[in-house]
Amino acid sequence: MASSKKRKGAAEKQNLGLSEGELNDLVEEAITDANGDEEAVSGFYTMLENDLRLPFETEILGVKAIVESIDMTEDETDIVAVCRKGKIRQRLSIRDLSLPSPPPEGAQWIAAFRHFRRW
Repeated sequence: MASSKKRKGAAEKQNLGLSEGELNDLVEEAITDANGDEEAVSGFYTMLENDLRLPFETEILGVKAIVESIDMTEDETDIVAVCRKGKIRQRLSIRDLSLPSPPPEGAQWIAAFRHFRRW
């Protein structure tokens, strides 16, 4: 029972407290007029480019790093965060990105993209 509550809490944190209906509305807004998966990903990328406040701090394997920018993968099937720690940079799918508390402005689009990928 305790692990079930823990999973539910983790899922709510990843969804930033947004309801399924709110996430569905964001998904619909991002993929309006998209024809196929690549255009849908491009729609989310556009929303993130417009609304996500960068840079922000995150943790990767317990190490603090800065999310400097976002980018699309070469095959345009995913969106990655470009993270930096000192002189080292790493690209990480936004689906796997830990968000700080409070999350940066525009982080609802990360939650919506995660929700979209579960469809």
